[in-house]
Parts: sequence; C-alpha cells; structure tokens
Amino acid sequence: MTVKDLPPAAGPRRHNRRVTTRRALLGLGSAALLAPRIAFSQAAKKTVIALFAGEEEDDDPASKPFFDEMRRLGWSEGVNITYERLYGKGTREYIANLVKDAASRQPDLLYAATATIALQLIKEGGAAPIVFASAAHPVRAGLVKSLDKPGGNATGAFQATGEIVRRRLLLAREAFPQFKQIGVLVDRRAADFPRQRELHEEDGKRVGFGVSIAEFTNFEAVPKAIAQFRRAGVGMLAVSPSVLLIARRREVAEYATLAKVVLIGHRVEWAEAGAVMTYGADVGETLTRSARVADRVLKGARPAETPVEQATKLELAVNARAAAAVGLQIPAPLWERADRRID
Repeated sequence: MTVKDLPPAAGPRRHNRRVTTRRALLGLGSAALLAPRIAFSQAAKKTVIALFAGEEEDDDPASKPFFDEMRRLGWSEGVNITYERLYGKGTREYIANLVKDAASRQPDLLYAATATIALQLIKEGGAAPIVFASAAHPVRAGLVKSLDKPGGNATGAFQATGEIVRRRLLLAREAFPQFKQIGVLVDRRAADFPRQRELHEEDGKRVGFGVSIAEFTNFEAVPKAIAQFRRAGVGMLAVSPSVLLIARRREVAEYATLAKVVLIGHRVEWAEAGAVMTYGADVGETLTRSARVADRVLKGARPAETPVEQATKLELAVNARAAAAVGLQIPAPLWERADRRID
C-alpha cells in the first residue's frame, strides 16, 4: 500500500468542523441577505380602500371587472396589494360614515365606485389619491377640472352620457309603442342632477313621450313615486344615475313589477336586477379603464396629471322574465339586437 492509498489520520474531524462552521455561516448569511428582501416585499405592498354604494352580494360581483383587470396588470391580492372593500348598504348616512373613516386613513389609493362617493372623498380632503368609476360626466359633476388635466387629487373613468339618453328612450319608444307616457326618477342629490333632469325631460319629448319627472332625496320617496306614476296611468319608468337607486336596484325593480310598470335602466346591472331593458355604456369597460388608471397612480403617476378615461362601448340588455312579469314580450328585433339577453 502506498502512502497515497492510506486514509488521512487526523484530518477528517477538523475538516468536518470546518464544513459545519462554514455551512452555519453560509446559512446565517443567506438569512441575512434574505431578510432585507422580505422587508422590501412587505414595504412594497400597496393598500387600496374600495368603497361601494350597495350591499356586498350585489356590488361584489358587479365590481369584478375592476379586480380582474388589476390582477391582469400584475396586482396580486395578498402578495403586492391589499384591498379593503367597504359597502354602503344603500343609505346616504352609512355611505357618509364609510367615506369619513376611509378618508381619515392613509391607504395608497381610495377607489370610489360612484361619482357621489368620489365627491364626498374629495370634500373630506384626505391625502390619499382617489380613482373613480363614474356614471356622471366628471367635469360637470365637479370631480375634475378637465378630462386631460384633472388638476386635483382624483382621476378615473366615466360612462358616456349625452346622446345616450335619447337613444335609450328612442329604443324604448320603438320597442313598446303602446306607451305614450314615461316617468323618470331623478335624485336631487345626484352629482349631475340638473343635467339628468334636463336630458330626460327634453329627450323624452323629442322621441315622442309625455314626460313626468319625480324628484327625490331619500329612498323612502321612491316606492311612493312609482305608485303615483301607476295611478296617473304612466306605464313606463326610466331611472337616472343615482347612488341610492343603483345601490337598491333590486328593490326598485320589485316595486316597478308590483305596479306593472315597465322599468328602463342605463346600465346592465338594472337588467340583471329586473329592468325590462337597459341601454348605456358598457360598465365592464368603465371598470376596466378605471383599473388601468389605478395601476398608473399606484406606480407613481399624479392624479392631477393623469387623464380621465371614457368608456366608448355601448351595451343593450333585455330581460324576458321581467317583461313577462308586467305582461309584455320583448319584440324580436330588440331581442336579436341585444348584447345581453336574460330569459
């Protein structure tokens, strides 16, 4: 046996100690190197408070396009972003309390699902940036100074109005020519109340309706107004944008059905709640666009310099069950033209 064939005498024990010590040091070094990364990851997580007008069971599924788009843009809940969802339960007082609480905190972003909530957040004067999804024109509603240069602490996306009211009422007039009168519910405390009243009154007459306007400030007046329309022989009812109406749309649809009044809405959630027909901006597009704006703000863009986006896609929805409940059928041409059909 040669010398190189012999096993080393005392080497193994010292060598193992060195290995153990070195491994321990390497392990500590890895942990030390990893710790700052963990801390950075935790520090980088963004917080968003999202405020909705209605009940969770209604607004949670309705808001899905926003959260889906945020996920597509790389915001993974629990990983790099945390959402706190607050629901207003369809009452002004409850919504106002939620707004005060949210504005007093310091999230990275406040997300307002309606123009009314956004306006209240702005008035509270909190430091957090605000992104909104609005059914009202943001300039007319007082949310921003201009669409290109919002100029304040809020920006977002909105649904087109204007000519859409006339098109909606014209569709209703052509589909159901037996109705000569239309009632309109208008919220006096809506962000763009004067404009909504003017549009429905003028455009309704322009397409051939006799128009009756019922203004309200509290939801308790809504069922009374619907009953009064029925007693006056007004068989069709249009709803204008309102934080209370959209939050309690199922109740409004139930009151209209009981009164045998044909309900016409401005966004697809109304058809899902029981309106016979809706026509207006694609709400999914509005929410998707608001998510893109939120993404830019969370990445450092200033709301004052982040342009407001406008939804351009329009959507017609019809509900055959709702029509049957008030003794009607959806005319074939309207049914075939609809983007969304509920039967």
